[in-house]
Formats: sequence, C-alpha cells, structure tokens
Amino acid sequence: MAARVGRPEHRAPPEMFYNEDEARKYTQNSRMIEIQSQMSERAVELLNLPEDQPCFLLDVGCGSGLSGDYLSEEGHHWVGVDISAAMLDVALEREVEGDLILGDVGAGIPFRAGSFDGCISISALQWLCNADKKSHSPPKRLYKFFSSLYASLVRGARAIFQFYPENSEQLELITAQAMKAGFTGGMVVDYPNSTKAKKFFLCLFAGVSGKLPVALGAQQVEETMSQAQFTNARLRFKNLKGKPVKRSRDWILEKKERRRRQGRTVRNDTKYTGRKRKTRF
Repeated sequence: MAARVGRPEHRAPPEMFYNEDEARKYTQNSRMIEIQSQMSERAVELLNLPEDQPCFLLDVGCGSGLSGDYLSEEGHHWVGVDISAAMLDVALEREVEGDLILGDVGAGIPFRAGSFDGCISISALQWLCNADKKSHSPPKRLYKFFSSLYASLVRGARAIFQFYPENSEQLELITAQAMKAGFTGGMVVDYPNSTKAKKFFLCLFAGVSGKLPVALGAQQVEETMSQAQFTNARLRFKNLKGKPVKRSRDWILEKKERRRRQGRTVRNDTKYTGRKRKTRF
C-alpha cells in the first residue's frame, strides 16, 4: 500500500494533483526540466520524422510546455492537450509557441482525421489507467483515447509515449487497447539493465507496420548505433538550408536566447563548447 501512495497518480486525479503550486514547482525544477528535455528529444528521435522538414505534432499531457519547448527548438509546430488548467496557465505565462487545449484525453481527442504528422507524450499515459470517478473504466478510456488518436494521425505516422508503468498488467492493458484501436508497434525499453536510466517508450505505428527502433543501451549494438547516429548527423547538417548547424555556436546562442525569452535560467559560459553535458539521474 505504501508503494502505491508514492506514485502521483494514486494521490489525486491529475487536474487536482497538478494544482497551481505543484504546476509552478514542477516547471521551476531544473532537474525536471533537463529530464523532460532529454525524454522529449528521445521521443522525437523515435518518431523518425523527415529530415529538416517542419511537422505538425500533438503533445498529449503537455503540462506547462516543457516538451513543447523542445519541439519548437527543432522547428516543429505543435498542439498540446492537458487536463490541468493550472499547468496550462503556466504554459501561457511562459509564452510557449504551441497551441494549448484544456481537455481529458480519456474522453477522446477532438481533431480532424489526418491532422497530425506524429504524437509524443511524456510521463502522462499511466494516468489513464486509474478510475478517478465511478463512471471511469480504464480499458474504455484507453480505447477511446487510442482510437481517436489513430484517426487524427496521417497514415504512416508514429505516436511515442514515454511513461512509467506500474506493473506488467498495466503494460498489457495499455498495449492491448492500443492494438485494438488499430495501432501496430510495441515497447522500446532504453537501458533495460539500469535501475535509474531505464525508460519505457510505447512506439505505435498508424496504418502501417514498421520495425521497432533499437533500444538504447542494448548489448552488442551500442557501437553500431553510435556510428549510425554520427553518420546521420553529418548528412542532416549537410542538408540544412539557412538554419544553424545543430550544436554549433550559433545554434546554442539561439537556443539560449529563446530560453531567456521564456523566463528560464540560462548559464553564461565564458567559453563556447559544442560538447554535450552529461546529466545524472
């Protein structure tokens, strides 16, 4: 029983748990900002979007727009949906670049068929597995969400959900309802042998069957994956037109200025370095 109390989704419904105080505390936590950015980056990588082409994306459980910040930095347009009015108020104050919608995705998402080129969701999907009202049935709410999401995606698009499953039964419930709604795909578990770095990503394909991406930290593929990522990065930089090379000096300066406008703390480096900083979890 003590373990259940420790999970946020067991304390209160999301619209109540993420009240004004919690929303601001979450958004001002530098560790949460960094983790959210890293998971958003990985989710977009798993989307496998066309190179150097702006896409129209849906962010489910967008909260205060931390994951949306990364989408904007990558040049994409996005719409965010969240059930917490307090979280969306903070997003408005931060002047995020995406459009925001207050809504319960368990009741379905209200978009035209084929509206989005992809969907991401960071740390939100597990909330749909709870029955916060007598009328709530988790299997029905999950199916309603997945079926409406399936319709809103262009055929061939992907939906990537990073979430924290409570147990194997919850994993089975979520994947079963997604497949029932028409999706194909499965779980990608990064760093499966690490307690702290382990992350679950549900990778769904709309309208087509695809090969699941290779998980990070998988044995015997790390060197190959690193080499492939380096090669792809060089090709991506070569094809850019009028856009700063990612992780170049101009790219980093633009990113810092964008974060300053959003009211976020930006470190003033005395010497530029393109090396990526490591963050401990």
